[in-house]
Amino acid sequence: MQRLSSTTLGRLPVSVRRPRYARADVRNGVVHLGIGAFHRAHQAAVFDAALGAGDLRWGILGVSLRSPGVRDQLVPQDGLYTMLVRDGAGEQAQIIGAVRDVLVAPEDPARVIAALAHPDTHIVTLTVTEKGYCIDAATAALDRGNADVAQDLADLSAPRTAPGFLVAGLAARHAAGLPPFTALSCDNLPHNGRLLRAAVIEMARAHDPALADWIAQHGAFPQSMVDRIVPATDPRDIATLAETTGLQDQGLVKTEPFLQWVIEDRFCGPRPDFAAFGVQLTDRVEPWEDAKLRLLNGAHSGIAYLGGLAGIDHVHEFVARADGRAFVEALWDESAATLTPPPGLDVAAYRGQLMARFTNPALAHRTRQIAMDGSQKLPQRLLAPIAIRRARGLSVDALALGVAAWMLWQRGLDEAGTPFTVDDPLAAVTAARLDGVTDPAAQVAALMAIEAIFPRDLAEDDALRATLTGQVTRLARDGALATLRALGEAAV
Repeated sequence: MQRLSSTTLGRLPVSVRRPRYARADVRNGVVHLGIGAFHRAHQAAVFDAALGAGDLRWGILGVSLRSPGVRDQLVPQDGLYTMLVRDGAGEQAQIIGAVRDVLVAPEDPARVIAALAHPDTHIVTLTVTEKGYCIDAATAALDRGNADVAQDLADLSAPRTAPGFLVAGLAARHAAGLPPFTALSCDNLPHNGRLLRAAVIEMARAHDPALADWIAQHGAFPQSMVDRIVPATDPRDIATLAETTGLQDQGLVKTEPFLQWVIEDRFCGPRPDFAAFGVQLTDRVEPWEDAKLRLLNGAHSGIAYLGGLAGIDHVHEFVARADGRAFVEALWDESAATLTPPPGLDVAAYRGQLMARFTNPALAHRTRQIAMDGSQKLPQRLLAPIAIRRARGLSVDALALGVAAWMLWQRGLDEAGTPFTVDDPLAAVTAARLDGVTDPAAQVAALMAIEAIFPRDLAEDDALRATLTGQVTRLARDGALATLRALGEAAV
């Protein structure tokens, strides 16, 4: 079967939406680092809308910092891919044409730097996950113990990290007399713009203090918050689409109708008319960010570990259970009390909207997918609201249960005894801490002592440790579903 491409695009059924602009006239105004499924279903869809409105400055050059997988999916298709938007009413297929090429950074770092330094490049967006920022969680500075960071601090001729590439690109622009680009983090990381700015300036200062000063004075690193559920694509999705359209699409992404993007209006150069495409520009992203991280993402993490331990594969299956839904509502009750909602955010309505999204069976959002990189996600999703509630003397039963489930997840065994790989940058650390430790209290203490995850005030909180120990004990003894039922009964 032929692949989707510029030459086969016209063979698609008329029901499939396709680009209505001349792709040959598009300029690459955006370089995106970390071109995974989320970017292709979120930011790329917005830039595609800008192109469709006639502003042809916003084509995307995608960059994979590690694997050639996405390049191999998209380049044979001329960058084209299908975005399937699914809900209970059906699905809409749309061809996204904004991605014009994909580079693999380790194969040709010089070409990536040249793209960053090109005069047409105005915005560099990033979805590199929390670990891609190479930040030491304890110091909020570059992790100088990271071998790739150490290499980039010594030599930027062939960068290995996202901050390294940004500095190399900015250095080339400075040398050419060009203004800096706006570096826009789109990862679920609190204060993402601030952290990215600090990492870039620290990296730059190690090479050229004058460059660091120029970036600090003229560059821009807006905060942002992104939200759209994008489950992993599996071979069945690709096969089904091929049967429907007659073309094979290896770059397919599937998502939900909901899309939210909140950006701090702080750019140092041109930008699309974001507001015209549903993006919210604001002077304060943090309240929106906190609500999303603690409500949507916090609930997702709790669902992922409790559901994963119990053998529940998908989010919609978890919340279809009365005890699963009750857990999510209890967690939201606890987290909502820690928020300062911005104008325009109705927390009760937002919760209702989230639950409707969670119950969407068409997404088939896997708990195992959400469980990845938990050590990077727990601090902002569950531990931050726990810290606020503990400081106020409030209970944290539901939030702590999510953390306790994460602790059991580190064993790499579900309740049926089936082994799995703990997919996390600190998996070796957690495994070493738990090696030979069988007592729940000792397990909790060992994991709470990991400074990269637990801030000191929580690590030294005896009452929290006792709560977690009780929950780990119950989860290991009774299982996740019985523990969820007990939590619900205690709340009545």
